Amino acid sequence: MPEAIQCLQKAFSTNKNLKILSFAIILLVLFPFLGMVPLAAAFLILTISSKTILKKDIGNYYNLFFAITVLFFIDLVSRQLGYLFPNYIIVQSLQISTIGLMVAGAIRKNGNWDRPHHSLPSSICLLFAGGFTAALAGGWYVYWSTGSGYEIMLFAAVIGAITAALFESIPSEFDKTLSMTFGSAMAMWVLVSFGFAVPPLQLIMAFTFSLVLGYLAYRMKIADISAVMSATLMGVLIIVFSNIFWFILLLTFFILGGLFTKYRYKYKISKGLAQEKGGIRSYENVFSNSTAALALAIAYGIYPQHAELISYAFLGTVATATADTLASEIGTTAKQTPRMITNLKPTKPGTDGAITLLGEAAAIGGACVIAVLATVFGMTGNIDYAVIFTCAGGFVGTNIDSLLGGTLQKRGLLSNSGVNFYATFAGALFSGLAYLLIV
Repeated sequence: MPEAIQCLQKAFSTNKNLKILSFAIILLVLFPFLGMVPLAAAFLILTISSKTILKKDIGNYYNLFFAITVLFFIDLVSRQLGYLFPNYIIVQSLQISTIGLMVAGAIRKNGNWDRPHHSLPSSICLLFAGGFTAALAGGWYVYWSTGSGYEIMLFAAVIGAITAALFESIPSEFDKTLSMTFGSAMAMWVLVSFGFAVPPLQLIMAFTFSLVLGYLAYRMKIADISAVMSATLMGVLIIVFSNIFWFILLLTFFILGGLFTKYRYKYKISKGLAQEKGGIRSYENVFSNSTAALALAIAYGIYPQHAELISYAFLGTVATATADTLASEIGTTAKQTPRMITNLKPTKPGTDGAITLLGEAAAIGGACVIAVLATVFGMTGNIDYAVIFTCAGGFVGTNIDSLLGGTLQKRGLLSNSGVNFYATFAGALFSGLAYLLIV
């Protein structure tokens, strides 16, 4: 951290840069009273100054103006249609995508953690710098414009900063300024539209807990930088809308998946069946296996009258993700010849849609782990139903995954991530329907 402070001091040491930043801050301070014009001018200056500070482009400021124009257009159209698009979202997203990215660039350029594209220290600095300045700018706007909504605004700042850090961590030729601005603004708008206020202490605890666990996964070589940011975003949202046990249950899936990826890893390498990058998970793996869980956690917070149904569906989707991962990682080491799920004919190990008795047993075992933890955490009222519905949902979802792999994925119509995405929703649907039909 001392190295990071020295980088920032060096980056902002010249009088010219200080004058530019001071002028931009003055314009930003006047924004609640004068409107969008000084805001646009302020962030134009900040973006141009980043070139001077870092001696290179970290974002095309023409793309920044394009982002501003589109956000203004969305604001106008939404108001005509009767929807609310809070202006502080524009303020916050631009703070994150300029100041946050400038700080991250300064760390990468001058620090000991120099990387060709990004690094975990620079992403974390972007997260904190962007979130802090977004909270200040949003708070300033809310104070002079509405005088209320601080909790929602702070929630938006945290979610926007995590989203921007996620976009920045994904290697891409697409301009970071544009993707971060749009990504953070849309994420904030979607969540703010729920009107779901979060006490600041609860929000800070959820954020800290999620980021620390993501960092530990990175140190254990289970997750890359994009997975850390994805897991942090997932963790904050799941904890806020449901509770910490829901996130721990989802985290169990990632831990088990990472550990069993290492199971007989040398053998898998020799057979060409090992996961790429040593089994390190990326944002694709996080979202493809956790989107259903995230949607259900949000639904749990918004529709408490359906809490039990949503809980069983959540258990089904997490059980599917866990069961499918263990079935793949353990099943590929089976001595018996695998068979295609579509016609039960023998096939080569690692073939999409191949199943083995060992893999099916591993799937049941993985689903049972989730069921046991769910009962320990008291997530459902009936222990028997929790075990039955969770294990059944995980087993059915895993075999639907194999079926999709042996049909749509084999034909090139779905990727592995797409198969995981639909299978986890199928597991949730089966557990939810089982609850409705039996209970």
